[in-house]
Amino acid sequence: MVSEADVHALADAVTGPVTVPGDPGYADDALAFNLAVQHSPDVVLGATDADDVAAGVRWAAGLGLPVAVQATGHGASDAIDGGLLICTRRMQDVVVDPVARTAHVGAGVKWRDVLAASVPLGLIGLNGSSTDVGVVGYTLGGGLPVLGRAFGFAADHVHSFEVVTPDGEARHVDAETHPELFSALRGGTGSFAIVTSMVCGLLPLAELYGGGIMFPGADAAAVLSAFGDWWPTLPETAAPSIALLRLPDLEFVPEPLRGQFVVHLRFAFIGGASEGEALLAPMRQVSTPLMDAVGPMNYRDIDMVHMDPVNPTPFEDGGVLLRHFDEAAQEALLELAGAQVESPLLMVELRPLGGRLVGPPAGADSVSGRDAAFSLIAIGLMAGPVAAVVPAAIHDLLQAMEPYATGGTMVNFHGRPGDAADRARAWSPEIYARLSAAKTSYDPTNMLRFGHGIPVGP
Repeated sequence: MVSEADVHALADAVTGPVTVPGDPGYADDALAFNLAVQHSPDVVLGATDADDVAAGVRWAAGLGLPVAVQATGHGASDAIDGGLLICTRRMQDVVVDPVARTAHVGAGVKWRDVLAASVPLGLIGLNGSSTDVGVVGYTLGGGLPVLGRAFGFAADHVHSFEVVTPDGEARHVDAETHPELFSALRGGTGSFAIVTSMVCGLLPLAELYGGGIMFPGADAAAVLSAFGDWWPTLPETAAPSIALLRLPDLEFVPEPLRGQFVVHLRFAFIGGASEGEALLAPMRQVSTPLMDAVGPMNYRDIDMVHMDPVNPTPFEDGGVLLRHFDEAAQEALLELAGAQVESPLLMVELRPLGGRLVGPPAGADSVSGRDAAFSLIAIGLMAGPVAAVVPAAIHDLLQAMEPYATGGTMVNFHGRPGDAADRARAWSPEIYARLSAAKTSYDPTNMLRFGHGIPVGP
């Protein structure tokens, strides 16, 4: 039980706000982007810098409390119940070095803030489908970028971390200092230390051709078949994916698409319009689009490729890695999520991997998915009557994909973690053993136990 005196002691030790249930600001700092996950920590610390984080960790250790960390809450899958939540959203430092091609980012920085500083200099960061996501949390899970086929995982481009370990010590972590921890943090989540800032590499980009095409859902089988023939012909500088979308009848959805079942082809290509149009031409001929929004784009508009929701939303998700996706897999998918089915799933996405996303990394890390050909993700809206059936629909779809699966997942797309065996599927057995050893070394009391955590080893 946390006493009022304990709370005052923490408030005296930090510069950021300290709140408990009922206080102004508590709900805002505990809020996750995924509104289906409602956090209820005993205490929230709105950290403003690394010193606040270290003071919070030492305070929690003295009381034997678990600690959770959240910036944006896009990856929230399990509710935080009790303990201390350190909210890092106030840690907003962004420094871009155009000569070294690096960005130094604070723990609360979103990708859009990095791009606002880097794109005018001709440099990009390796963000995922939404630039509203926090840089640090995304990267700790490996980070699957839109342009990953060309550049690899975001974790591949981390130079260093500044962290606070569960003993309350601030440490600089890179490949030379604390290499075990450096490897664990690059893809193994934040189960080992709290990252207060990091330095990541930036990549030069001169031209980008991209966007999305919406096809009628009635043509899903034809579009999926054409996609399967088309994407292997693309260079690694092209990033395709495809999704089955059941769009809600709500105002934020464009009028022609509102309440419709559609097939969303996403495409991003590093290059000019003429070459991009030639690469995309075969898919434009498959069906008559309801909307075609592909063309030359500024990289700061990269969110227009996937068009992820921009406002906090209640959802459940689940993912699986696939070895292959053939005609039989397509039939199995459409049986559960096609045009003729009343499915509660908002989206089912198939994303080809390959290119720089496969094969061994340049240095030891903990990224999963390098042995897979595809990532498949299912998402359902946890609101209204469909909320009761969404988890079962996701489960059934992932079960149907098992014959084509690697048996593994990407931790950022795993969904709600289950028992120890289910959590372990996010990594190979070899990586999982290393992560467990690192957990034992750096967090033997399992202070950082929330989310998709790693257990302390034997």
